[in-house]
This record gives sequence, structure tokens and C-alpha cells, in this order.
Amino acid sequence: MRKSRKYKILRAIMLSIYLIAAIIPIYWIILTSFKVPSELYAYPIIYFPKVLTLSNYSYLFSFAHFSIYFKNSLLLSAISSIISTLLSIFSGYALARYNFKLKGFVIGLLFFSQMIPAYLLMVPQYSMFSNLGLINSLTALGILYVNIAAAFSTIMARGFFVRIPRSLEEAAMIDGCSRIGAFFRITVPLAMPGIAAIFSFSFINDWNELFTAALFLNSDDRYTIPVALYSFISKAGIQWGVLSAGLVVALIPTIIIFAFMQKFIISGLTQGALKE
Repeated sequence: MRKSRKYKILRAIMLSIYLIAAIIPIYWIILTSFKVPSELYAYPIIYFPKVLTLSNYSYLFSFAHFSIYFKNSLLLSAISSIISTLLSIFSGYALARYNFKLKGFVIGLLFFSQMIPAYLLMVPQYSMFSNLGLINSLTALGILYVNIAAAFSTIMARGFFVRIPRSLEEAAMIDGCSRIGAFFRITVPLAMPGIAAIFSFSFINDWNELFTAALFLNSDDRYTIPVALYSFISKAGIQWGVLSAGLVVALIPTIIIFAFMQKFIISGLTQGALKE
């Protein structure tokens, strides 16, 4: 009993330390976004500002055109994530349910593709899209994002489909349902927690991606949020207030995605709980 109690206390202390370490940077970013310049660069550091201002947010959307960057990122991340998730559902199901020649090789190739640094592919990708006239295009960026997410998403989808008993599909087919019908009516609903996780993973990665976007986009009206935030850093200095305001706005979609998907995943797990 004493060991169990000590373990619970130690765990509570460690979790509290981790929570504080995770919250402090977010708190400081939010605080900085509301500071006036005089308090922003004051020394000693002002931890609780006396004056709160929305000037950084006003500048962000009026002069920095952040609404355009937000729209670009939202459309690009949403469409790319939906496409990569749909592709992974069908490819993952095929790898989980069907046996064919070179199946092991295909699975191994998917894992091997995750070991290749993305930086090694940048030059051939840039050359290829340049010949196609797709540089400075959100379409090209979307194609790359789908390709980047497809392999790992397929591996994840296969893992979720493997855990679903085949007997459920077979029972549905005995009752007169086709294989496609059993897939959409039985397997996909039970795999919804995994599908939600795949979509969340793809969306967050696409939303935060900087290197590829910075390489392929060179027009201000095509910038995504990471590229736009990076542009606030210059040789003349860093606009900390505006940068912090942009980071706060950029956090909103990720918070919404996680909040929504968390409920969805829990719901899907409870509805899909079964024992063969």
C-alpha cells in the first residue's frame, strides 16, 4: 500500500512538472501577443503586463494579410489530409485483407520510404515540378503533402484494419451484403478511431510544414502560415508581438482538430468495442 501511494504521489508530481513545462511557453506566447512594445522589450522582464493591446492582431490581419495565409493553409491542409486519408483507407484495407505476390515487399517498401530524409528528395522534386510549370503553386504543394503522408498513413490504416475480425465481414456477406458493402457498413465504422487519428496526423503535419512550402512558394499571396511566420524574422529584427499573435492564431485549428477528434475517437472506441 505504501509503495502504491508513493508511486501515485511521484506520478502526480512528475505529471504536474510536465504540465507546467508545457503550459509556460504557450502562456508566454499568448502574453507576448497582447503586450505593447514598451513592455515587450522592458527590462527587467514584465511577467504580468499592465496594459493589454490588440494592435499586434490588428497589424497581423490588416497589414500582414494573415487572413490570406490562413485560408491557404486551411484549404491546403484540409484537402491534402482528406485525400491522403482516403487513399490510406483503401490501400491499408487491401494490405490487411488480401494476399498477393510481393505483399511483403510492398509493406517493406512503405517502411523503407519513411527512412529517406525529405531533404534528399527536394532537388529532384523541385526540378520535376519546375518542368511541369507548377512552382509557386499550392497544387504542387498539395501533391507533395499527399505523397509524404500516404506511406505512413497506409501503414497506420493497415494496423487498424488487421485488428478488426474478418468474421464480422463474413457474417455481413452471409446476410447478403457484398464485400464492398461490408467494407463501408462494417469495417469503416469500426475503424473510425483509426481514420480520425490518421486524418489528425496528416492535418497537423501539413499545417505545420515549413521547409517544402518555403522552397516551392515565392509569392506573398501563396504563402502558408509557417512561411508567413518565418517571414516576420528578418535581418532588421524580429517582430515578437506580431509573431506571437500569428502563433496564437495558428494554434486555433490544431486545438479544434484535437478537441473534436478526441471526442470522436472515444465515441468510436466505445461503439466499436467487441470481442471475437
